[in-house]
Amino acid sequence: MPSVTKTLAAVSRRIQSQRRASVGIALLLSRPTVPERSGPRNQEALCLRYNARVMTTPLPLQGVRVLELGHIIAGPSAGLLLADLGADVIKVERPGEGDQSRGMPAGTSANFHFLNRNKRSIAIDLKGSADGRALFLRLVAGSDVVIDNFAHGAVEGLGLGYEVLARVHPGIIYLALKGFLPGPSEARPFLDELAQMSAGLAFMTGPRGQPLRAGASIVDVGAAAYGVIAVLAALHQRAQTGRGQKITSGLFETVVFWVGQWLAQHAATGQPSVPMPEIRQGTRMGWGVYQLFTAGDGEQIFIGITSNAHWERFCDEFGLKDLRADERLDDNAKRVAARAWLPARIAEEMLRYSSAELSERLERARVPFAPLRRPDQLVDDAHLQATGQLLDTPLPGGGIAKLPKLPVHSTAFDMTLQRPAPTLGEHTREVLRELGLETDEIDALASRRVIA
Repeated sequence: MPSVTKTLAAVSRRIQSQRRASVGIALLLSRPTVPERSGPRNQEALCLRYNARVMTTPLPLQGVRVLELGHIIAGPSAGLLLADLGADVIKVERPGEGDQSRGMPAGTSANFHFLNRNKRSIAIDLKGSADGRALFLRLVAGSDVVIDNFAHGAVEGLGLGYEVLARVHPGIIYLALKGFLPGPSEARPFLDELAQMSAGLAFMTGPRGQPLRAGASIVDVGAAAYGVIAVLAALHQRAQTGRGQKITSGLFETVVFWVGQWLAQHAATGQPSVPMPEIRQGTRMGWGVYQLFTAGDGEQIFIGITSNAHWERFCDEFGLKDLRADERLDDNAKRVAARAWLPARIAEEMLRYSSAELSERLERARVPFAPLRRPDQLVDDAHLQATGQLLDTPLPGGGIAKLPKLPVHSTAFDMTLQRPAPTLGEHTREVLRELGLETDEIDALASRRVIA
């Protein structure tokens, strides 16, 4: 095993190299450019140069190595964020089984290929093999981040908790994605849906007496995202101090953070929280026209008029001269007071148009609106298609899925599909060779079923 001192020195050199590269990129992007003549030919040349720069600029986390001990959604989501940003994310999986989501029914297992793109997979027996655990420690010595989203105490029970890893590599940054932050409840088994129930989100989402979970695993993904933000801060801090740290991100506390607006409202009013469906769509946010309307073809469109300018343009677009001139409606407070009759009047008008006509008119009037859609309809969304936000992703059996990129855009780099989700243990030998193992050593580990 390489010495801790040498490992830290190598990691430090790598970080410093990245920082110099980042400074170089920043200087390059900040250089003044010579003004060019207008015209299609010059505009086309500018676009070509911009695209070439984006494609050749290294991703910001290139050179950062991450070991992911994760399964299902939370851990893989954290790994995905880091992988799409350029980190070398290695999924450490159990031989023969791997991430539990690999073996789920077809529709659910397809999610594995969304959350695990741009990663490598190595299969090591951590539970039943001391050699496997020793091999993992060697990997830790050359890594920057470890992600752990197994049950409370599971990794510690293997002798691979943060305290052990920090002795091997004091600079390691350890992200634990758990049900709770450290405290009285930290050992409780916990899940996304339980967090929504216990922290108030399900109460706020469904009708009173009918709590409702959100239509996606938002808590798992949210806790992962907050954890990754802290990891990036820790990497920056480590560049100054040379020391790593353990970061815990909790599902329960993630939802508590989200319902902070209702905690603030309770503190200000002293009134208990009221479920969203019980508060009419407009009044709950303080707007006079802020709700779903049904078009003539039965489709629904949400219209949100949040300024007087919106109201005036809305009335002008739909020829509502009487409403435009009505002094009872000339500011938002008055429109809120008119909610006993105003939304019904607007609903009558909206029924005169198809959903396509409403969308065209509302966009032309620059009034906030959104059609109500199912997730599967997004693959045909014109904006997503035009911006390349959906990646063609291979699925088992030869199919192709259009799956979303991270919801951010950079002028300096582009996040693409570098590699599809790995098969179980696809990169075991590759990673071990990078670790310095010879072929006969790898064969011996495989023969003893330490790796696969």
